Amino acid sequence: MSQFIVGLTGGIGSGKTAVSDSFAELGIDIVDADLVSRIVVEPGTPALAAIAEHFGSDILTQDGQLDRAQLRAIIFKDPEAKHWLEALLHPLIAEEIQRQLHSISSPYGIFVSPLLIEAGQRLFCDRVLVVDVPESTQVERTMARDSNDREQVERIIASQINRQDRRAAADDILDNSQDLSTLKDRVAALHVQYLELAKEKVG
Repeated sequence: MSQFIVGLTGGIGSGKTAVSDSFAELGIDIVDADLVSRIVVEPGTPALAAIAEHFGSDILTQDGQLDRAQLRAIIFKDPEAKHWLEALLHPLIAEEIQRQLHSISSPYGIFVSPLLIEAGQRLFCDRVLVVDVPESTQVERTMARDSNDREQVERIIASQINRQDRRAAADDILDNSQDLSTLKDRVAALHVQYLELAKEKVG
């Protein structure tokens, strides 16, 4: 396991994937909580069987995958359903995250999670990097990407930690309100900083 882990977080539509992709281009291993959350509910897993039993087989697509958009719509309207789902999945996700973090071989690792702060996952990290954009940008980007209506996007944003608290929890803040070229330059500067911090920790 790499000795130094940077936790990368930000609200929905802030551009976490663009940032993590930029770090990956620099040779840094990425562990993504969203990808992990998909692994634990792949067809054939006990978790997916439990979800289908609880919510009904309509929660599955024709090819047996989890219909994530439908599940998201249910849990944002029903707090009890959200609580049940989290109780099932969070321990499985935490276990898989730790397994992947221990497999990191680059000088430092990036752990990407939208719930890094809320779910206590910062305990996995030495440093927290927050990708930050104005809320209006979050709404526009998410509506364009996911074809969700404004009301649902705003509900998702309201369910996440607020922007001020997220910024307050950060060691580093990356403004992603400009173009991709600017973003890559900012990531490159952070990369140099993190290489030094990783060396110091090992030393």
